[in-house]
Parts: sequence; C-alpha cells; structure tokens
Amino acid sequence: MHYALICIDKSNSVSLRMATREDHLAWLKGQQAEGKVLFTGPFLSDEGEMNGSLLLVDVPDRQAAEAMAAADPYAKAGLFASTDIRAWKWVIGKPEDKD
Repeated sequence: MHYALICIDKSNSVSLRMATREDHLAWLKGQQAEGKVLFTGPFLSDEGEMNGSLLLVDVPDRQAAEAMAAADPYAKAGLFASTDIRAWKWVIGKPEDKD
C-alpha cells in the first residue's frame, strides 16, 4: 500500500537538517533499494530553504509506514515539528505507465 509521509521541520532548524542530511540520504537510499521508497524530496520555503520532507512509500500497512517515519534519521534527531501519514492512491504518472 502507498503512504505519503508529510514531515514539517521545526522552526529555525536548518542547521539540524544539514547536520543530519548525509545520514538521512543514506537511509533513504537503503529504503529505496528495498523497494520501500518510491520518491522523496524536501519542501522549500518561498526563499528556497528546505523546511520539510515528502516521502512516498510502498509498505504493507500503516504500522509499517509509522515505523519508517520513526526510523528516519531526521525524525530521530528531532527535526520534525509534525509528521502526517496518509494512505495514498497512485492514479496518474506511475512508472509502469510510461511504456
């Protein structure tokens, strides 16, 4: 099942994000290799500053999505003010539709 993980950074936390970014990216690459991460990227402020994250994941259930959210190095470092996990249905733009 697909889930969107919508993570919003705490205010004034760019330095924490940058300090943990390398670990976060390495973790994401591992999750992608396991087929769990479909796509991801940061939210940006109007000034172009990273201030959150969006992950689209493919996991068996909500409990697995919650476990992924908790395992993110950003979450472990206390970067996020909030994390919203929503079931999501992929309708248009699926990779298999590009053939």
